[in-house]
Amino acid sequence: MIRLRMQLPAETILLPFEDGPYRLQMGLLARDPSALIEIDALYPAQMALRRSLLAGRHDAVFGAMPGSEAARAAVLALLGELLPSRFPHWFRRDGMALHNRLTGETWNLADPGIDPLEAAGRLVQEDLCVVAPGAHGPALTAAVLCFPTGWRLADKLGRTLADVHAEVPAYANRLAGPVNRLIGQLRPGRMVERVNWSLLDDPALFQPGGERRTASADRITAATAGAALFLRTERQTLTKLANDAVLFAIRVRVHPLAQICARPSEAARLAAAVRALPEAMQQYKRLLPFRAALLDWLDARAAG
Repeated sequence: MIRLRMQLPAETILLPFEDGPYRLQMGLLARDPSALIEIDALYPAQMALRRSLLAGRHDAVFGAMPGSEAARAAVLALLGELLPSRFPHWFRRDGMALHNRLTGETWNLADPGIDPLEAAGRLVQEDLCVVAPGAHGPALTAAVLCFPTGWRLADKLGRTLADVHAEVPAYANRLAGPVNRLIGQLRPGRMVERVNWSLLDDPALFQPGGERRTASADRITAATAGAALFLRTERQTLTKLANDAVLFAIRVRVHPLAQICARPSEAARLAAAVRALPEAMQQYKRLLPFRAALLDWLDARAAG
């Protein structure tokens, strides 16, 4: 067993519920680029799952368009510098060799036998997507996507961000322009972050699908919602790469509803956020089949 100099930290619980009326917005915050990658106590289990998916479901979790080669190499180069700098207890760089003390692996960063983006995806818990400028707007040109939330990489690869987000209510009218401008204006050395949330009846990290699966409402009641539902959050970051492409990194976290609503105040905040969602967004988030049961459970928990 590998001995670590520092114990892995506990997983962070994010509760990104908005207060007040619902507003469709990017919700971006500037962050230190060194905070691109987060490592926690779930690293060993999640990396084992990523290795398994890349071995057994490779075409489902990895894809790349012709012309994205430089951007894919830039992602690995970025992580090859960042990981030993930010996490020197767990990663060590020796020339082009990157030693991962958490898994016992050593990676040759110049190895032509593995795609550099796939190698990057075997180092971190985040999913890594490459977005590049295109004639019709920024497009998804490559990704290692082991933990999708109800979508298939093959369906989105090569498409513009506007097409990728076509089913998001009001995205085309409200967000497509600002997102495209952000992608074009983001500068090297800067990173922005946002967090979104959903409630699902399945805690699995790997949840592909052409459409978001609708939860079975008959087994989710006011009595069972706390155990049957899970908060799924995505910490999303955008970082400019050296070749004008952008790295879109996604860190997925899943927590039982009962855990994240242990305090009445958090149950009240989530209930208010659910009630504030427009019906179209409730449909997009697939909340309607169990909305009444969820709110009954949250209100009871909020009341103490």
